[in-house]
Amino acid sequence: MHANELLIDAFGRIKEAVHGAVESLTVEQLAFRPQGTGNSITWLIWHLTRVQDDHIADVAGTEQVWLSEGWCDKFNLPFDPSVTGYGHSSDEVAQVRAEASLLLGYHDAVYEQTVSYLNQLTDKDYAKIVDTNWNPPATVAVRLVSVISDDLQHAGQAAYVRGLL
Repeated sequence: MHANELLIDAFGRIKEAVHGAVESLTVEQLAFRPQGTGNSITWLIWHLTRVQDDHIADVAGTEQVWLSEGWCDKFNLPFDPSVTGYGHSSDEVAQVRAEASLLLGYHDAVYEQTVSYLNQLTDKDYAKIVDTNWNPPATVAVRLVSVISDDLQHAGQAAYVRGLL
């Protein structure tokens, strides 16, 4: 199995976890916040998808699906279009509300763009430096693994919140 196939499998597992956490829930259930201030399923899924969209578009040199396919307008959130949820306050988390179909539609669109990007990578591409703000600088490979790690953690958190329902 090549690196591309392994990464596609990993992103596919994220997609499965996202669907498992979201499917068949109402807007109110998706918006449930543990102890009234925790992260909701809606926010967790929106955030992990925004991060994947932002980071993949950055390394691929493409526009984010959030903008290119109009998901920003569909969600109609009161944030700048560049916002991914990183550093959101409790009040900002509460403002992220959506139907399951909207969350899953956006996630699936980002997944498709991710797979398209991964399918074109060569072994040489993984060593390309994409962020010099780290020591050592982050490569494409490091960035992809970072996104997978972050997304799986948030998908697991969403599954936990679903279990609390």
